[in-house]
Amino acid sequence: MKILVTGATTNIGRMVVDELLALGADDVRALTVDPVRAALPAGVEIARGFLGRPSTLPAAYAGVDVLYLAPYLPTVTEACRLAAEAGVGRIVDLAGPKGEHWQAVEDAVEASGLPFTHLEPGEFMANAAIWSRQIRAGDEVRDAFGAAANAPIAQEDIAVVAARALLDEGLVGRSLELTGPETLSRRRKVELIGQALGRELRYVELPRDEAVAELTTDMGEHAAWYVDGLEMLAAYPQPVVPTVAEIAGRPATTFLEWARRNVDLFEDR
Repeated sequence: MKILVTGATTNIGRMVVDELLALGADDVRALTVDPVRAALPAGVEIARGFLGRPSTLPAAYAGVDVLYLAPYLPTVTEACRLAAEAGVGRIVDLAGPKGEHWQAVEDAVEASGLPFTHLEPGEFMANAAIWSRQIRAGDEVRDAFGAAANAPIAQEDIAVVAARALLDEGLVGRSLELTGPETLSRRRKVELIGQALGRELRYVELPRDEAVAELTTDMGEHAAWYVDGLEMLAAYPQPVVPTVAEIAGRPATTFLEWARRNVDLFEDR
């Protein structure tokens, strides 16, 4: 079974390649514009291309049985249409919570008529890196809605589920909501990062407009949208779902485990 992993230079796509190999897959092709940067293992077939350049896709799709589709909205409809025309057997796509920004990925996949598995992760644990600048500068994190709570997921866990969905036809037709194992407030996340660093960090809650100004330094024009989403999470915390543990056969990564593995994000360089 030939598996094509798109976005193989990005964090999750590159992790998917490694997971497939660990599970014994022996016919993996990786789509990348920069094979050197991707540092793909020996034995992985390289296809040069990019989802954003559809002209590169027919050659990459040739002979492919299963496609891992990274989320790239500008050309997702054409990428899916070309997959169907090339005879790809099924698609495992990385999208997001239903009805939100990445819904267009699922819509395009289903419009192609190909069998599918949708992966629907919530916020990545790695998004906590928006606090890196502040934590390097001192022991305060200035942000909004400290009680806003969700169940963030490690990107490695998404890759584990993706690899199993690529190999397991029993997951066809399913939409897999993916979360981490704990619902955590923003205040608690900062405490756990401090624990990983061996420091006592303080969460300083700001009014909305001040928080937008603070986060604009790190998030640019998306800061206001992000802060408004936090207000919703304060009122309606995201619950945990057990999908990662059920499919991976092991517990999902905790936020503290992730923080300990990624202390370099928050330390002086």
